[in-house]
Amino acid sequence: MDLFDYQAAESTDLQRPLAERMRPRRLADLFGQEAVTGPGSLIRHAIENDRIFSMILWGPPGCGKTTLARIIARETQSHFSHFSAVLAGIKQIREVIDEAKKQKQFQHKRTILFVDEIHRFNKAQQDAFLHHVESGLITLIGATTENPSFEVISPLLSRCRVITLNLLDGDAVGRVLDRAIDDPGAGLGGLNLSLAADAREHLIHISSGDARSALNSLEVAATLASAEFPPKTGTRRIITLEHVESALQKKALLYDKGGDEHFNIISAFHKSLRGSDPDAALYWLARMLEAGEDALYVARRMVRFASEDVGNADPFALRIALGAMEAFRFLGHPEGDLALAQAAVYLATAPKSNSVYKAWNTVRQTVREKGALPVPLHIRNAPTGLMKDLGYGDGYRYAHDFKDGYVVQDYLPDAIAGNLYYFPTDRGYEKMIAGRLKQWRSLKEKNKK
Repeated sequence: MDLFDYQAAESTDLQRPLAERMRPRRLADLFGQEAVTGPGSLIRHAIENDRIFSMILWGPPGCGKTTLARIIARETQSHFSHFSAVLAGIKQIREVIDEAKKQKQFQHKRTILFVDEIHRFNKAQQDAFLHHVESGLITLIGATTENPSFEVISPLLSRCRVITLNLLDGDAVGRVLDRAIDDPGAGLGGLNLSLAADAREHLIHISSGDARSALNSLEVAATLASAEFPPKTGTRRIITLEHVESALQKKALLYDKGGDEHFNIISAFHKSLRGSDPDAALYWLARMLEAGEDALYVARRMVRFASEDVGNADPFALRIALGAMEAFRFLGHPEGDLALAQAAVYLATAPKSNSVYKAWNTVRQTVREKGALPVPLHIRNAPTGLMKDLGYGDGYRYAHDFKDGYVVQDYLPDAIAGNLYYFPTDRGYEKMIAGRLKQWRSLKEKNKK
């Protein structure tokens, strides 16, 4: 479909899904991607100067990849061709190339070819674009939910700029919903509907940053509200939380991301991990994720927990927590949820120690109370002759020159020499650390005598 055919259909066909009708037509209406499309951004500069380049739009579903491609085509008045890699093949690619040649020859227009799910094309299909992208016959805009580094062939990737789009935050999804409710043309503005605050919040949470999902759910909920409350002159019909729950076939969980329940549940999750109860930890994790909590917030709390409550009793716990966070970033919902669940079970069942946490807090307090104590001369660096003359480094003993790589020597400032801060437990790996420290500290005590 030519872009202008699309525009005509866009303005007249109210039978199309709400999410399709509400696609923004200007950059100003594309919410949540200001880092990519805002003032001073690369894309805005390219549009304003009519210097569109081939690009790969990489981001999760519903973040605005297709919409951005159509806005670029509209703003630059280019011929726009759009197909999905799931349905198209070499034959369709050739047809698009032939049409692009005609547009250039007879209409003096460039062609923007938007390929949705470009990662679904095999190597031969992707190769078919190379020459035409390089020659400038077509400007390719590919969209993918997968990492382009793995799914797009290197020669094509080198000819395109990768633009990363992010999940929409709650504010952006809320603005999308508000716009759909108020728009009297393409939206629901002509139906005299309003969206209850708790229903709006639930739609935001359940959409997980996917604007298309939020609008699809809103449309069904609006249909239910309209059927339940026949229109009355001057009376606004309210889309309630119950309508949204019916539309989603899913109950809203009691959860306020900015209120008491948010803090209550994250507290319950943290204490379940600390209490070594994997069953409770999984339950509270599921409560948060099902209610729409930011999964990366939960992952960050688990990373913190790995250092605060597991510590050196199991040093591998920190790697597990970090790995789960990275896995979720890569996979997103719902696939990435399992990585968080795996990490939660690991942390709950790991041996526990807060010795590092306690030591760190004590040391910080010492620094605040004692101020900037001078570094002992014997462990100062002495890169110049003057420093050596002043005694820098004098008397320092290199640990590797001694048996077992250990030598009795003071490293703390004189004012706090002999202070101990870290007291490992006898749990997990920390039991081994405790054995080493006991031996080394014993040697220090003997040396003082």
